[in-house]
Formats: sequence, C-alpha cells, structure tokens
Amino acid sequence: QSMASSLDGTHDGPTGNNSLIGTVHLFILQFGLSPFALTTKMATPCDVPVGVITGDDVVKLLKHAKDNGYAIPAFNCTSSSTANAVMEAAAKFNSPVMIQASNGGAQFVAGKSIKDKNAQAAGAVALALHVRAMAPYYGIPVILHSDHCAKKLLPWFDGMLEADEIYFAQYGVPLFSSHMLDLSEEPDEENIAICVQYFKKMAPMKIWLEMEIGITGGEEDGVNNEDIDPEKLYTSPEQVYSVYEALAPIGDMFSIAAAFGNVHGVYKPGNVSLSPERLLKHQSFAKEKLSSEDDKPIYLVMHGGSGSTDEEINTAVSAGVVKMNVDTDTQWAYWDGTRAFAADNWDYLQGQIGNPKGPDAPNKKFYDPRVWIRKAEESMIERIGVSMTKLGCKDTFPVKKPESGSLPIYNFKPIPHPIKDIAQGVSKVLGFGKK
Repeated sequence: QSMASSLDGTHDGPTGNNSLIGTVHLFILQFGLSPFALTTKMATPCDVPVGVITGDDVVKLLKHAKDNGYAIPAFNCTSSSTANAVMEAAAKFNSPVMIQASNGGAQFVAGKSIKDKNAQAAGAVALALHVRAMAPYYGIPVILHSDHCAKKLLPWFDGMLEADEIYFAQYGVPLFSSHMLDLSEEPDEENIAICVQYFKKMAPMKIWLEMEIGITGGEEDGVNNEDIDPEKLYTSPEQVYSVYEALAPIGDMFSIAAAFGNVHGVYKPGNVSLSPERLLKHQSFAKEKLSSEDDKPIYLVMHGGSGSTDEEINTAVSAGVVKMNVDTDTQWAYWDGTRAFAADNWDYLQGQIGNPKGPDAPNKKFYDPRVWIRKAEESMIERIGVSMTKLGCKDTFPVKKPESGSLPIYNFKPIPHPIKDIAQGVSKVLGFGKK
C-alpha cells in the first residue's frame, strides 16, 4: 500500500523525490503495468537448450516456472513477421516463450485463397518449420504449440500429428512441442475420452497435451461463446481432478485450462468477473486426493487474460498457472505500430513520388513493406515485454545468442538408421534404382 501511494503521488516520501516518482508513474501508465505486477526473485535459469524444445526439456522448463512462481506467455502468430517479433522480444527481455498457431492463423500462413482441406495443417507446419529454423539464432528456448482445437477441427489436429510422426521418425523429436485440444463444448465424459485417445498417440513422442474443461467466454478465431451459460465459465475441482485421473496413467506431460470466468477478447480490467482463487481450490483438492507433498500437483493454463488485473494474474500464477495465452493485445500492438508510422509520415505515403520535399521526390523508403512492417514488429515487441513482466518470466533466461556463423544454415539432421543406411549404400554400389 505504501508503494502504491508513493506511485500515485499522494506523498513525497522521506527524500521528497517527486521527479523520480513521476517518472516511474509515467512509465507504469505508458506500459500498462501496476504496482501489483507479478515480481519474482531471480531463480537459477532453467537448464534447457535454446531453439525449439520438446519432450523432457518442456517438462523441465514448465516445472521450473511452476516451482519459481512465473508463467510463460504464449503468443498467437500468423506470419513469419509476428513469429520473429515474439522471438526477438524473448531475446530482448531474457525470457523463454511459446509460439502458437490457431486454426485460423494457420490458414492465414497458408494463404487465404487456399481452400484445400489440409490448408490449415500445412500452414501450421510451415510456421513450425520457420520457427525451428530461426529460433536458435535468437538464443532463447521456444515451445512450439498449436492453439484451441474444437471437435469440428480434429482433422486439422490429425494433420499436425501426422507431421509430428513423420518428423519424429526422421529426427527423433516431434515437429511441435505441444498441442491443445479444446473439447470444452462437449460433455465432460466425451471431452476426456477424446483427450485420452489422442494423448496415447502423443505420449510416445513426448508431445505435451493441453486440454480445456469449462468454457472460456467471448469470441476468438471463429469460436463464439458470448452467449454461454455463465455457470459454465467456472470449472469445479472435481472436473479438474477427473481429467488428472484419466491422463496421469498415460503420462505426466499435460496441462489443464480450467475456466474461472475467463473471456476471450479485449475488456477493460475489472469488467470481467474472474475468480482465479478457484485455481487454488483445484490444487488443494488434487493434493488431498493424491496425498501429494506438492502443493501444486497440476499444471494449469490461463486463457482469456485481456480483461485481467495484475492482481488476478498474480493469483493465477501463484496457483500453478504456467502458461498464459496472449493474442488480442499483441494484435492491437502490431497494428498500432503501423498506424503510428502512417500518421507520422502521411504526406510520404500518398503516392510513389511526390512529398513535402518536392513533386518528384520518391517515397520508396516509406512505403517499402520492410519499413512499416518493422514498425509493427517493434510495437509488438514492446507489448510482449509488458506480458513478460506481468507474468514474472522477464530475466529468467539470459539470452544465449550464438557466435556469428557458428550455426549450420540447415540446423537439423536425420537420426542415423544403420540398417536403412547400409541398404542404401549397397543399392548405390550395385547400381539399383538407376534408370
């Protein structure tokens, strides 16, 4: 309380340092932070490699987050530009990060004109391959994830899982780190049964599964829950534990998005009725049922965070939330960078030639997409930094950028297959397969 009163200028403090307080207050207002933003003591960085991480490294990183009281933001990306902005921000703010593709975002990556039934899966794979190729250059760990998959979108999920299987057979790791099944609109029994079915396919490749039980309100990416029964926006401890009971015998690589009043979209903080304290009840219930020494035995996920106050985010993370989705706020930030650039340079953006410097002066340096898209990226990067600060993951992973030229351009190689390699060698010697 004393910190809050200092920041709002109600008293000078012992030194009367009004200018410093005003500067801090201005920074808070500009970047959307509050005196209650989540802060964590600097823990020993998690021992995971840079680049896209999978399997045991994902478990290690998420456990590190849960044990040290921070969460990792997951940003929806729709292009190489937005993906690069996320990775650049992670490097700038020394944080691990998650990059995720929604069904609609994957369609956009593929191209809006592509109507093939596999377009969304192909777009998600294309984005994943881009992130895999470039993430090591940014020197931070990236969890590569696919976002909400409702029952009607399961063919998309099947396509990505097929890509995981093929990639795993060749490289020994799946293409994606994790996938989300959102069957929350289905009855709980069906929701859990389908998750079990898919988790059995994912577990041998050590792919993390995120599932949702209880419904996130609002509208996102074509899924509209704006008129849902309000009671369904709050998941019970019994529902959460029923998921744990079904998935735990298969493996430990899963997390649960339990609803506590969350709503997709953008809302003024305080205008959404969130109850993050319910998450603590889920953990206590599971701890008792399992006779666990761990106060937070379940990995939880937070969706629909745009209308959340810093106190609510803090409570959620303290209750074991290790991932929070961010989309609406970074969409605005990306656009706002473009908007501000256009407003500042309007007279240079009305034609290829002709501006205040003269009727024949060229404007290419202003309308070149590399200029205004970069402004969008820079704005998005700063907003990502706000999320990382709020979630406490800023400065938890000192960037490890490689020495220039030290990474292979193709940063992958197949795992050895001795029998297959011998067979191919014999075929070459004997001339088999030649026309």
